[in-house]
Amino acid sequence: MPIVQRSPRYALIEESEGEHRDSFANAVLDGLRRDPKSLPCRFLYDAVGSELFEEICELPEYYLTRAEHEILERHADAVAAACPTPLTLAELGSGSSTKTRLLIEALLRRQQRLRYVPVDISRSMLDESARALLADYPGLEILAVASEYDDGLRHVAKETRTPKLIAWLGSNIGNFSRSEARHFVSGIRDAMVTGDRLLLGIDLRKDPAALGLAYDDPAGVTARFNKNLLARMNRELGGHFDLERWSHRAVVQDDGGRVELGLVSERACSVRIDALGRTFRFEAGEFVHTEDSTKYGPDEVDALAAASSLVVEQRWYDGRRRFSLNLLAPR
Repeated sequence: MPIVQRSPRYALIEESEGEHRDSFANAVLDGLRRDPKSLPCRFLYDAVGSELFEEICELPEYYLTRAEHEILERHADAVAAACPTPLTLAELGSGSSTKTRLLIEALLRRQQRLRYVPVDISRSMLDESARALLADYPGLEILAVASEYDDGLRHVAKETRTPKLIAWLGSNIGNFSRSEARHFVSGIRDAMVTGDRLLLGIDLRKDPAALGLAYDDPAGVTARFNKNLLARMNRELGGHFDLERWSHRAVVQDDGGRVELGLVSERACSVRIDALGRTFRFEAGEFVHTEDSTKYGPDEVDALAAASSLVVEQRWYDGRRRFSLNLLAPR
């Protein structure tokens, strides 16, 4: 992937648009041929989806963002103090980097300059957040990576000039099943060396009713976010989905240990996707899985770390113990 120098303090590494389009097309073809049908959640986050997710984060029912922000407001300096100095900050799934500002400020209180390596699938979101961050923090330099996680981790692993703190916030780990999470966190561990740390945001098990509201809000923003995946197939792949004939569904499973999200076809239909040269049949009431949100107990976080050759050094909670930030070190 080429490096594009946006400004003296900002460079962007991006995969080509063709590669990204092919990746999306292949994932749609594979997912809609399955039984049951499913689509990877990473493709929810195009430019439109990323903006909708930022709107979700402001909803009163979506407690995760406020809980994590509360922890960072109270403990960002403690996180910084627990890491070597000087430090490089990397972030997976950075989005708008709103919460990350608290970490950046805490680190800049300990060192005059900071290298920040955000990884996000949305190039437009990276450009927008980089402009805002560079305007506010003269001591910051940014190397952004517009890619999926695996490609991004390869670039993060190359950051060896100083120890690094890899932040994976927002409970993005919840999008993985428990076995997938172990595999992916092991991949993060492979990108780490002695002195590096992983700051992992994890949502905790809780009352199923609260989870139901968080993932199917009364204002319908989460429904718009989920249905944007169909709109994206229409925009980018020549799909012919009628969004009015689909609905969003969130189902709480495992007594609050997982929320399963998907799209339901309200009536039987056949949908042509021109770029794939295929027509797909959907039955009335058919559920197309789009995302999981897995929740953890503290003992499950410890087990996840141990399975990935990491150890939890410190853990912080919000005041209502809904969410946790976990600082992990290589074993």
